[in-house]
Amino acid sequence: MIAVSAVGFSTLGFGDARAYVGTAKALVETGRYPVRVEPFFFRPPAYPVFLVAVTLGHPEWIAAAKVANSVLGALLAPLLAALSLKLFRRRGVAVATGVAAALHPAFVMMATEVQSEPLFLVLLVGSGFLLLAAADRPSSNLALAAGVALGLAALTRSTALVLALFLLVPLADCRYPTRARRHLAASALVGFAAALLPWTIRNAIVFRELLPVNDAGGYSFYHGNSVWTSRYYAIRTRPEYDRWLVDFDADMRRRMAAVDRDGVFTPGRRSAFFKEMAIAEIRADPAAEARLIAQKTWQWLRPYPTPWFWPAAVVVGVGVLYVVLDVLAVVGLATAKRRGVVVFCVGVLAVTMAAHVALLVVWRYRAPYWDPILILYALPAAATLVRRD
Repeated sequence: MIAVSAVGFSTLGFGDARAYVGTAKALVETGRYPVRVEPFFFRPPAYPVFLVAVTLGHPEWIAAAKVANSVLGALLAPLLAALSLKLFRRRGVAVATGVAAALHPAFVMMATEVQSEPLFLVLLVGSGFLLLAAADRPSSNLALAAGVALGLAALTRSTALVLALFLLVPLADCRYPTRARRHLAASALVGFAAALLPWTIRNAIVFRELLPVNDAGGYSFYHGNSVWTSRYYAIRTRPEYDRWLVDFDADMRRRMAAVDRDGVFTPGRRSAFFKEMAIAEIRADPAAEARLIAQKTWQWLRPYPTPWFWPAAVVVGVGVLYVVLDVLAVVGLATAKRRGVVVFCVGVLAVTMAAHVALLVVWRYRAPYWDPILILYALPAAATLVRRD
């Protein structure tokens, strides 16, 4: 709440905030989830619905939305602390993990704006905690809840769909008979389907197309794999970025207008349109795509934010923080006793990076997927080093 008051209770500084508020407002005014609020895709439904709920049907009530996000941000700290306690059985480390999560700059910043990450983080970390608890008990009810939480996370950020296969990890837990393991995995998948399928079925009825969450996949694929992406990596100043953004948007609108003169593109056709353009550009210059993949991989892995966007002090400070966090997390993962959980976490790190590199990489996209794991394993490593000294 202190951070929100510093930023402002009524400001909308985050770039996508107005899109979320506009989607929630259209939902309230029409009673239906809007087909088009933005020109190229519609947003996943969970966060706009959350905005409607926490603002009591008045999404323009920005202060209420920010307070709700700050509550979610505060909830993340005890969630990570509980997960740490369950994993490492060290109360001091668990408390330190919660404090680190509460003070982590990325989490604090996300909780001060109208954006989906705080809701997504609580659902994602909650799913991980429930799945671990379900495997340790074992409990099919907890596994079911873990699947529901992950399904809701996917309805908040559709890239979480790639994590559905991780609900099958109970099958590899040799502590229990095969039948019990199958029951746990099946319960988790049923929970995931129960959360996701009603929305997917709704999309099939409304659009007569298979859209598990929304239609942004094609646009993201083009955004992350076209000549415009190469031009983005050539940007060196904020004015250059502002010019790039205007030109990119104008080009997308021009391309769509040329093939969709009557404005009747369905969401699936819009997504396919962008996907086909991206594939055509990749085939035309495979070497350029290889260079682009390397650039996107580095942007995902680098420990500092975009230098031409942020002040030098922020870039250096955040860079130092993430270098320390990354090194400690590697040590923590290498020395942790529960190797099965380590393999699970490394798998999540690898799969989420691969999914974003294949689609679109924005540096802040890494934080919701990677930072909880980095903090979770960095703190035990730090505690061990301090104890040795």
